[in-house]
Order: sequence, then structure tokens, then C-alpha cells
Amino acid sequence: MAEQERMVEAMLFASAEPLSIRDMAARMPHGCDAAEAVAHLRKRYEGRGVRVVKVGDAYAIRTAPDLGFLMSRDVVETRKLSRAAVETLAIIAYHQPVTRAEIEEIRGVSVSRGTIDQLIEMEWIRFGRRRMTPGRPVTFVVTEEFLDHFGLESARDLPGLAELRAAGLLESRIRPDGAPQVGEGDADAEEATPEGQSELFED
Repeated sequence: MAEQERMVEAMLFASAEPLSIRDMAARMPHGCDAAEAVAHLRKRYEGRGVRVVKVGDAYAIRTAPDLGFLMSRDVVETRKLSRAAVETLAIIAYHQPVTRAEIEEIRGVSVSRGTIDQLIEMEWIRFGRRRMTPGRPVTFVVTEEFLDHFGLESARDLPGLAELRAAGLLESRIRPDGAPQVGEGDADAEEATPEGQSELFED
């Protein structure tokens, strides 16, 4: 098992993307137990500067959350997501799988096609299964890249409404049905940007 742990450690360390148990097992010699090796490795890394974390159905080596401040110099934030993009992404994360019509119903305004397209290009959302309803509309779900970026094991680990309000990230206005009142006004006016500038971002 110690040798199997070393194999798993080497693969996770060298991989740019999280690896699933199946991916690792396919590379290991016949008879190895990748799942057990990962479990042992995760326990071995507890309390260390880096740890083995679960990202969706895969695993990756990441910096311990409490040491993230040491890497702050390497992170340069040049642009922020626009309000429309943040709201659209949040709705997909909390309501997935969700159709475009459902996103618009929750936001209260139309969703620009460019917003959806660029969230897909960022690999933070992807197409889900089509709904078995008239027109068979496509649904959207968040990706493992989204979970990895925000340090989440699954969408179930997203903060609740109380946590968002406490952090000042959610307005207190609530619709009668309990959903946050996020969209206001005309969608075209809200999402319009100067020519040549991506409507997904704002300065």
C-alpha cells in the first residue's frame, strides 16, 4: 500500500487537472487499489501545507486553505465579473440543472446569450441534460473547474443564504417565493457595454 500511495501521490502532483479514481487505477499496475491508496494519502496529508482534496468525482493536491494568504502575491485580479454574469452563475450553481427560461424567471430579466457563452468558455458552466418537456430545452450545470476554483467538493458545499448575508454578499430584499430579488430593470440596458468590451466583465 505504501508503494501505491507513492504512485497516487506522483500522479496527483504532476497532473494539471484533478484525477478520478478510474483515471488513476487505469495507470496503476493490475491489482492495485487506487481508492484505498487515495484514502490513506488524504489521511497522511492532514495538517500539512498541502492536502489531497476531492473535487467533484476527482482528486487533486491543493494548498491548505489557511495558508492561501502566502500565495496572494501570485494572484492578479484585473477584471471583475459583471453583475449579470455573477447572478447567472449563482442561479445555475444553486438551482442546477436549470434552463435559460428558469434563469430569466428567477432574475426577472432576460439573460444575454453572450453571458452564457462566456461562462461556458471560462469552463465554469456546461450543458446538462435536456428537459423532457415541450421543446426539450437544454439545462446548465456548474463544472468541476468551478468547484475547484472555489475549493468546493460538490455544489452541496455552497454557502447558505444566512452565510451569504453575514458576509455581505446578498441583499436582504427577498421575493415572496423566498428567492433573492436579483434582477431589476431592462436586461439590454443592464448588460450593454462599450463596443469591443466583453459584456461578461466590467472594469
